[in-house]
Amino acid sequence: MISAPAQPDALLRWMGSLAEPTRLRLLRLLEQHELGVSDLCDVVQMPQSTVSRHLKLLSDEGWLVSRRQGTTNRYRMVLDELAPSQRKLWLLAREQSSEWSATEQDQLRLAERLRRKRDDSQAFFAGAAGEWDRLRNELYGSAFSRESLLALLPGELVVADLGCGTGSLSADLARFVGKVIGVDNSPAMLDAARQRTAAVDNVELRQGDVEAVPIDDGTCDAAIQALVLTYVPEPIRVVQEMHRILKPGGVAVVVDLLKHDREDFRRQMGQQSMGFEPEGLNQLLTEAGFEKAQSWPVPPEERARGPALLVGRARKK
Repeated sequence: MISAPAQPDALLRWMGSLAEPTRLRLLRLLEQHELGVSDLCDVVQMPQSTVSRHLKLLSDEGWLVSRRQGTTNRYRMVLDELAPSQRKLWLLAREQSSEWSATEQDQLRLAERLRRKRDDSQAFFAGAAGEWDRLRNELYGSAFSRESLLALLPGELVVADLGCGTGSLSADLARFVGKVIGVDNSPAMLDAARQRTAAVDNVELRQGDVEAVPIDDGTCDAAIQALVLTYVPEPIRVVQEMHRILKPGGVAVVVDLLKHDREDFRRQMGQQSMGFEPEGLNQLLTEAGFEKAQSWPVPPEERARGPALLVGRARKK
């Protein structure tokens, strides 16, 4: 038995809005899928003016939700968002209309309509496959790739950004982890980092050397050094400091220059070394006490003028 709503006139309006076969057919379709007016016209075989009129009435009576997509509206009936009495009324109406021949025809046409839309999408990607990366970057840029990868990080991590510089990496990480501790020995760099991270409250900046990091033993879940090791005379000491501040199972990430022969570049940038081979970086991480060290070259970006980079990763036992 349907319980009466708080206002009896609401029940009468709901009953009136269902007292029309076309509206029942539309609701049955929109309970299953979010559809636009053109989709519904194709399925119920009625003109746009008729379908739009019924959709407006159903929306006004609270049966439908809609959202804008481009120049059109998309409609959907969300059963859980209906009032309790409204939901019971709909379930009864849906049951009683389930064997109508018109609803069976609607289901066949809906399935065909959805199949055509899937085929259209597949045809687009089949034709665009060779150019998809270029097209995707032109339309959407490339930042979303980094954002989606950062979103994989556990939200409670404490991450040390060693040699944080102007705080670019710290600012990126802060939106996805619990806390970032940025360390740099340059007051000017730290001032720039403070400005860059002013909008987030989970970045702590500390002045200190990467050879003697001002972080307690075993307090970080992860540590990263980006373009640091080529600037220090004893890289092993820096990597050992990474190992010291990590918890057991913590992950270290090193980003630096792949071994190159550009002596003029090294002098210009004030670097101590010419970079690392992947095997050499793995050995350095292992000597510092890490296990499962892996390193690999990074494909250079088109406009990058410096030597190629590599990434190393290892875990504390």
